[in-house]
Amino acid sequence: MTTETAATPPVAKRVPAERTHHGDTVVDEYAWLADKDDPDTIAYLKAENAFTEAATSHLAGLRDTLFEETKRRTKETDLSVPTRKGDHWYYTRTVEGQQYGIQCRRAVRDGETEPPSTADGTPLDGEEVLLDGNALAEGHDFFALGTFDVSPDGRWLAYSTDFAGDERFTLRVKDLGSGEVLADEVPDTFYGSAWSADGSTLFYLTVDEAWRPYRVWRHAVGSAAADDAIVYEETDERFWVGVELTRSEKFVVIEAHSKVTSEVRVIPAANPTGEPAIIAPRRQGVEYTVEHHGHRFLILHNDGAEDFELAYTSADAPGDWATLIPHTPGTRLEGVDAFANHLVVSLRKDGLTGLRVLPVGSTNTYDIDFPEPIYSVGLESNPEYATSTVRLHYASFVTPDSVYDYDLVTRTMQLRKQKPVLGDFDPAAYEQHRDWALADDGTRVPISLVCRAGTPKDGTAPAVIYGYGSYEASMDPWFSIPRLSLLDRGVIFAVAHIRGGGELGRRWYEEGKMLAKKNTFTDFVACARHLVKAGWTATDRLVARGGSAGGLLMGAVANLAPDAFAGVVAQVPFVDALNSILDPSLPLTVTEWEEWGNPLDDPEVYAYMKSYTPYENVSAVDYPAILAVTSLNDTRVLYHEPAKWIARLRATAPSGQYLLKTEMGAGHGGPSGRYDAWKEEAFVAAWILDRLARA
Repeated sequence: MTTETAATPPVAKRVPAERTHHGDTVVDEYAWLADKDDPDTIAYLKAENAFTEAATSHLAGLRDTLFEETKRRTKETDLSVPTRKGDHWYYTRTVEGQQYGIQCRRAVRDGETEPPSTADGTPLDGEEVLLDGNALAEGHDFFALGTFDVSPDGRWLAYSTDFAGDERFTLRVKDLGSGEVLADEVPDTFYGSAWSADGSTLFYLTVDEAWRPYRVWRHAVGSAAADDAIVYEETDERFWVGVELTRSEKFVVIEAHSKVTSEVRVIPAANPTGEPAIIAPRRQGVEYTVEHHGHRFLILHNDGAEDFELAYTSADAPGDWATLIPHTPGTRLEGVDAFANHLVVSLRKDGLTGLRVLPVGSTNTYDIDFPEPIYSVGLESNPEYATSTVRLHYASFVTPDSVYDYDLVTRTMQLRKQKPVLGDFDPAAYEQHRDWALADDGTRVPISLVCRAGTPKDGTAPAVIYGYGSYEASMDPWFSIPRLSLLDRGVIFAVAHIRGGGELGRRWYEEGKMLAKKNTFTDFVACARHLVKAGWTATDRLVARGGSAGGLLMGAVANLAPDAFAGVVAQVPFVDALNSILDPSLPLTVTEWEEWGNPLDDPEVYAYMKSYTPYENVSAVDYPAILAVTSLNDTRVLYHEPAKWIARLRATAPSGQYLLKTEMGAGHGGPSGRYDAWKEEAFVAAWILDRLARA
């Protein structure tokens, strides 16, 4: 590797390594970058960082301005709406100048039915601090919470911490009465936990060498981790395991799930040493989830129901499933929350999220109405089972995140809090639109847009188009304070709701995965071309952005239609997909075979993936400017994927402008502190604005 000066692009050394599958031999000259322990790897990443810093040094002032705009618009000292659980109100506080939230509670006072608050976001009178993220993070460059779980009796807090970004958490138990952190300590745990009914026992998860959560453990509070017992172990490498306590606090639920198949077991929370009882044995292609409700288990499933239906079975002797909400094609049922006298179903229809209420003992089912044409809505944390009021979250591109309490009996909604946006923010100054592009095969693909009111539709406006398109994940409209800085500079922000996502139901997902994955990429290009054709923007004024699997999308469309974009931002991008999916020892690989296909065993899948994976298809063309952002400790998309991609781009198409920025102490989500995250976003936004200004 040569690095003459920081202003000179680094040149990665070439070390030929052969890969042969299905009679196809490929030479990968940058495979060596996968070795994090090789000093040359770290030297190369640092050289890329130095080059990126030098190449963007002229943007330092703009970055500072964008950061200050976000900071100025944000209420830094603030308080979430307290949520009642038992005898306490639980909430999170943030303090100006501090990176992380503070988890708190306050005892419910006699006759108190409304959540308490303070106008200035300062502590509530009588506050008890459960966990201060700032204190925990002291001395560390990175900090994240995995589990935060208070026992049903309110005495114990189970929490887990990660100081590297690799999502390997250390689990601890705190006595909330004395404030003492017990000697109980379990390293290398995963997200998720569940308490027994009496709070004496904690269930938690650990991962295997491929970072797959596969074991559920039982831990007696106050005992050594060495005495913990394995409750369940999943041996099929396609399956992940999760654990949680039902809202009724009657059952611990253990769910094993692959991308297309589920199996659920339950343990009575009052008998934590009992054997897990299976609800229904796994059947390939059948997915189901379980929620407890009185004498029955509610089952949301897709057995003969592509967009899912809601059924129930006996809680005493699970057996046949009786239908509550039959399957309706085009209405994707996504979840069910059970309360003593009501069920609330989360659903998706016509590309929008929704909530349906089923009063127990009544056929008077109804959907909750919302005013805007484009929005997203979902239930917030609702820990109380015996309640007639539920808390929900609502937002749109122009409406800041809003917390409502909805009365399930009177059907009235009360706004508890809307995220403050300081300064002269006026929602009426912005407008949102829904447009449709026509894909190559004639499919109509929705696009959501937001811009300043009155933005001309004559091709002169700059624009950013964002996409994801995998795992049935839907990119529903969300409000963003940092985005305002782009909108106020005349930039249109568009989201392409491409196949592979879940915006239009299960079929939308199925048509963008496995051997139909290329629909995801061609849909995105069709959306980009439509924005130009419809006059929203022009090709030289359009930047594409995506992350993770959306980073695969970015690399694919850069190869597929390099002329369609002025720039591409790929964050933690899955750009070396074929090499990764060929290696079952890597995190996530085996579990991913039902999303992408198994190129190791299937020559058709191998050839198909090779035809689109970005790293394999870099060619000597004129690429748009590319910014790749990654993290050294990412366990989901390993840092070497974008590092190899940028190295090959430089070697194959040297006239392009390529930048790689690696966070040397973070994980998949990037920097952990809020101020650091704002700075990271300001860095990306400044680069985007610089590309758009060159038009």
